[in-house]
Amino acid sequence: MKTNRKFAISAVAAAVLLTLGGCEGMTRGENTAVGAGTGAVAGAVLTGSPIGVIGGAVVGGVIGNEAGVRR
Repeated sequence: MKTNRKFAISAVAAAVLLTLGGCEGMTRGENTAVGAGTGAVAGAVLTGSPIGVIGGAVVGGVIGNEAGVRR
């Protein structure tokens, strides 16, 4: 069971990095939406609970929003 959980965490981390890496030409709102969607999926995979989905969406949205900031 530990092996499956480690694989799931690694797969989600890779998906998040690839998704955010593809956001270069997107607007800030699009980055937020993609981050929230990715976070929701990650929360569902990692926790399997509705609270995890909501928490993942919030955290992913914040990360996506910040990824859209150009300095």
